Amino acid sequence: MSLFDEDGRPLKKTAHEIGSDLSLLSADELAARIDLLRTEIDRLEAEKARKGASRSAAESLFR
Repeated sequence: MSLFDEDGRPLKKTAHEIGSDLSLLSADELAARIDLLRTEIDRLEAEKARKGASRSAAESLFR
């Protein structure tokens, strides 16, 4: 995957703003955003689990 388009310009990083207009996006662009959001959800869930484990460990010290 190249960091530049055919004209030599840097490619923009795919981003998604919640609630943005989706009507102008192609099916491929929508799929890319779905992949981006699924990856971010996985990252958020992993962090939530890590924090939950830390909290449980801390609470067990005070019982």
